[in-house]
This record gives sequence, C-alpha cells and structure tokens, in this order.
Amino acid sequence: MRSEAWLAGDDEVALNHRAALRAAGFRRARGSRSSSRPLIGIACTASDLNRCDRGLSALAAAVRRGVLAAGGLPLEFPVMSLSEDLMKPTAMLYRNLLAIEVEETIRSQPLDAIVALGNCDKTVPAYLMALASADIPALIVTGGYRVPASFNGERLGSGTALWRLYDERRAGSLSSGEWARLETCLGRGLGACNTMGTASTMAIMAETLGMTLPGSAVLASGSAVQLSLAEEAGRRIVGLVRDGVRPSSLLTASGFERAMTVLAAIGGSTNAIIHLCAVAGRRGLSLPLSSFAAVAARTPVMLDVAPVGTGLMDDLARAGGVPAVLNALAAPAGAPVRWPLVSSSRPVTSRPAFMVVHGNLAPDGAVIKAAAASSSLLRHRGPAVVFHSYEEMRARIDDPALDVTPDSVLALAGCGPAGMAMPEWGNIPIPAKLLGQGVTDMVRITDGRMSGTGFGTVVLHVAPESAVGGPLSRLRDGDMVSLDAHEGSLSASADLAGREPVLPVVRDRRGWPVLHRMHVLQAPEGCDYDFLRPRTPEELTFAEPVIGRS
Repeated sequence: MRSEAWLAGDDEVALNHRAALRAAGFRRARGSRSSSRPLIGIACTASDLNRCDRGLSALAAAVRRGVLAAGGLPLEFPVMSLSEDLMKPTAMLYRNLLAIEVEETIRSQPLDAIVALGNCDKTVPAYLMALASADIPALIVTGGYRVPASFNGERLGSGTALWRLYDERRAGSLSSGEWARLETCLGRGLGACNTMGTASTMAIMAETLGMTLPGSAVLASGSAVQLSLAEEAGRRIVGLVRDGVRPSSLLTASGFERAMTVLAAIGGSTNAIIHLCAVAGRRGLSLPLSSFAAVAARTPVMLDVAPVGTGLMDDLARAGGVPAVLNALAAPAGAPVRWPLVSSSRPVTSRPAFMVVHGNLAPDGAVIKAAAASSSLLRHRGPAVVFHSYEEMRARIDDPALDVTPDSVLALAGCGPAGMAMPEWGNIPIPAKLLGQGVTDMVRITDGRMSGTGFGTVVLHVAPESAVGGPLSRLRDGDMVSLDAHEGSLSASADLAGREPVLPVVRDRRGWPVLHRMHVLQAPEGCDYDFLRPRTPEELTFAEPVIGRS
C-alpha cells in the first residue's frame, strides 16, 4: 500500500509517523494485524458558509463507519468549501485551487485512497480534476438536492424560478410583499439546486464516469438512502484499494464519450462542458467543442426537468435517477419510460441540448444551450448593444434611454477566464423597457458563463475572451451581429481587427487572482492551469514525495 512508504521500517522517520497516528487515535503498529489496514482519506467541504454542503458532516460520519467496518483506517480532513451562493466574483476562481489542495494533500500524506465529499457546483469538478491527476483509488459522495419550497402554489425550481420572478418584479407584476416572501421560500433547506443546475449535472457526470456509487447522484439532501450509500462508499473504497482500481481505469476516452451522451440526454448545464474538458485534460485527453456538438446532434433530450423542462430533481429521483437515464438511453425507440424521462422517439424538444458556433466573434468557438433557447432566435441578425463590464451592464440595462429593441443583440464582454474568472453573468437581464412590451428572450453573447439553472438564447464561453484581446473586446454598439446556430456561425459585419480592444480593468494586484490570471487556459481547454495539464505521457505519472524527516 502507498502508506507503507511512510509507516513501514524501523528508523526514526517511520516510528515518528506511526506515533503521530497513534496520538490521534489510529494504530498502524509495525508487524501487527493493523499494519495491513489501508489509510483512507475523507475530504469534506462542510461549511456554514455553504448551504449546499453544510449537511455533508453526517455523510462523512457514515463514510467513516463504512471504512472501519471494512477494515480501513478513516482519516478525515477539511478542504476549501466552494459556495456559488456567496463566493465572489465566482466560485469558478477557486475551482482549480481546491483541485490543487486535494491533489497536494494526497501527494504529501500517507493516504492509500480517498472518499471526497462535496456538493456545490465547482466542488465535484475540482475533485474529479484532482483525482484524475493523483490517480489513487477514489470515490466521490455528493450531498444531494434541496427539497423544493412552494411559492404562490407552485414548486420553486432553484435558480430557474428566481430568474423568472426577478423579471416579473422588474416588469412590475410582482409586489414588494411577494418579493420579500420569495426570500423566505428560497432560504429553506440545505442541499444543491433542485433543477438541472451545475451541481446536479456534475453529480450525474461523476456517477456516469463511475466515480460515485450507482444511484447516489440524484437523492434529496438528508435522506436515509444517502446515509446508507455513504456508509457503503466507505466499505467500497477499502475494496478498491485491495483490488487496485484507480480513476485512470474509468476516466478514459470511452468514459467521457458516455458522459457527453448523458449530458446531452439530460439537457445538462453548459458549465459541464468546461469541467469535462478540464478533467479529460488531466488524463492527457482532448474533448474538442465539436465532439459535444456532434454527440448532442445525435442524442435526443430525454429529461423533462427545468430549466429545459418542467420537472425538478425530486421527480428524477422518483423515476430512478442515473440508472434510469442510462436504461432509457439503451432502450429501443418508443420504449416506455417514467416521467420526467421521455421516450427517445418523443424528446422534450426538437433542438439538441447544445450547439457550438465559430466565426469572427468566436474564432475558437462558443457554446449555446439550444434546448433552453428560443427556436426563433437561433437564426438572428441585429445590432449589438455592448457592455464591457458587469457594472456597466447593471447601470445601463434598465435605463429608459437605452437604445435597444427586441432585435438587438446584447453582448457582455470582459468576464472570461482571465478577465473576471468567468462568473455566471451571461444570461443578461432583458432590458426593463422591453419587459414591459412582453419581450421574454433576446440573443445574448458573452465570454462568461451562465448558471446551469439559467435559460434563454445565450451564446456562452466565447473564445478567445476579451481580456486577452478577443473579438468581443472590439465589438461596439450598433455593429450588426449574425447568429446561425444551425450552421454553427457567429459573426459581426464590422472590421474588428482594426479597432483597439476594450480590456477589463485589472482589480487584483496580489494573491490567488494574480496567479489565476497568469496561468488560466481558455474555456475550450477547460479553464485549467497550464502547469496542471500533462504535456507528455510521462507527466501523467503522479510524482511521489521524498519521505524523510520533515
């Protein structure tokens, strides 16, 4: 076992390591029966600052019970908790930091395997990236979705309902009293978003890739089944150590092909495209945007869950979760399924989950969640209304003097990976003056992201981004923009190359944001850091530390 490099031997180094564990209540005495017990790390992101992950402590205790029952030694440690609710400018800034923290904890400690507990959007991707690189036996345990609250007699879908109700508030059809009452409804319950947001999508991706126990990704937070499966994960991880099963046997080209297919079938978050590219990159694999478009084009959207559909995650749980999705994909056309799954012969929408576009506004590509877009806008031409910062957009979007019509194309630049660490600002609010006219969707373009719970005709992840001189930095108000998602094109009629770019303001002069800006890759490469991706087959090998006196 890997931990033997720390604990075996009769010198002062090994003795001190064993004594350190003994002082903490764990015995791995040399030459005893306990010396064969694998050391299992239990990483946990439970935090009072993160309502999605706050309930993970109980699951960690269940994992510990399972590890002990199977003959392992459980060693729990905290890691950074990434909350999309409260972390600003975005938890995406810290995804790679968590991945580094987990990978380096594994590297520097005597761990034979790890069970990683997390839930909110960027946590599972960070775990997958770290585990792909470290490549020791590993499982992920997710914290589940929050039970839906009710507002005005309807179940609230996390995020999706908020964006719609915010527009109603701005249009004057939702009173101040109702707006205040909405806050109390949204503030109920622990767990991740109960729509097909990024957290739910990535939990499903982890299960599809074999990195969680079957049936564990789609469960209500705090359910008894969750506790049972967490305990089983503790038992199973000890078996994975003894069987020598590592993530590299699962995170393969065929595994990612299966994940892309499931992602298209569930109408999942566009953020998963970035995350899957990052995870694959850690194993030396490439997932070009064209592969996501090709898979989506041949895979019907078979899940009627918001924001693409009408159901919520508890409906999918009742239908059987990920195993039911996999069975539906394998079933012949027209085979009966249980709602919110639908037959492949009668998909939720005739549009594919995703489309990819290129052109002089997106030379390296951009992504559209076509299943959540308006069909009539997937081919569109109109004048640009350009915002070069989030602050500018919020200051101008509801200005009655804003020169905008329903045909306008709203563009938000300067919020890409290097510019602002890619916040979920892409689904720009419809201008208030147009909401009053009944406009509910417009073409929007950004080098940022949008929440997996978001909807609308939004061109996302434009690459290269504005902060590195990409074409959006040269787009101006009034430029004619043409989108043809069916043909895969996005272009502006203006001569962009001859203009000076408008670059985002550099705010941070020190700390993690500076390191991020120096090394982050563009969206098609997963926004990982250049020094974390293996460049040769030799770099895939995890470098173990020199184990001596500290």
